[in-house]
Amino acid sequence: MIGAALAFLVTLIIVIEFIVDAKIGTAPPPRIVEVELYPSNRTDAQIIADQKKDMAEKAAAEKEKQRQFQKLEKQLGM
Repeated sequence: MIGAALAFLVTLIIVIEFIVDAKIGTAPPPRIVEVELYPSNRTDAQIIADQKKDMAEKAAAEKEKQRQFQKLEKQLGM
């Protein structure tokens, strides 16, 4: 009787450990989302100007990234 109780207890402890361990440290960390607020009475021209500005910034960032890769390529002799 004691042996059966101990065997059951050890098995129960192992199962509980697997259940508890699966829930520790698995949640993704919280993300910060930044939102840009615009006034609701913006004109279409203002919206288009903002879009063009954002596209120009994105294109400049892509060109800079490409330039850095080309610099790295030259350093590595590729």
